Amino acid sequence: MPERNIEFGKYGAHGIKGHEAVARQLDALAGYIVTPVTTRRGLTARLRYLTRTDHALKAARAAGLTVTARTLKAWTDGKRTPSKANLERIEQAYRTTRRENVARHLLARLNREGRGTRVEIHPLNQTGVSQPRRRMVEHRTLNVRRWDRIVRAWATGDDQELDDAWIDQVIDLGSQWGQYEYVTNVGFAA
Repeated sequence: MPERNIEFGKYGAHGIKGHEAVARQLDALAGYIVTPVTTRRGLTARLRYLTRTDHALKAARAAGLTVTARTLKAWTDGKRTPSKANLERIEQAYRTTRRENVARHLLARLNREGRGTRVEIHPLNQTGVSQPRRRMVEHRTLNVRRWDRIVRAWATGDDQELDDAWIDQVIDLGSQWGQYEYVTNVGFAA
């Protein structure tokens, strides 16, 4: 695609890919459990979320939580504690399952029956770039009406698809859309 940055940061600019900022914002809207998985309370809350129904347990198993029912019960009852690797698996399974569960509701809120959601795009940080090499990049807003592809890619954890879906929306900014491939923040509320 034209205007894709090949050597981002070569002259001192700082930022993250736009789709990563979108994923962070969607994660914030998903409302994850705040207590860390390493604490008893955080572990219990995640295990309860992952095992409360057969559907949730099936989704957790599909997301990578492959321990036996006996081990899950021991963890839930506090008789045993998971290893560090299993804590990471629990956290990953929880986040994946939560994303899948909240995606449909979040999609409806973001699409707002075709009205869409206003997105604020904060440009990359150019404080480290020498004056002659700085771009004139400003804060922009964009109304995204079709969130389906973005939310689907976020829910499945497909970074490449999320990047492509986000770029398809940013192209609506006009001929300078490539200047917003890297940003400091992307903000929206639903």
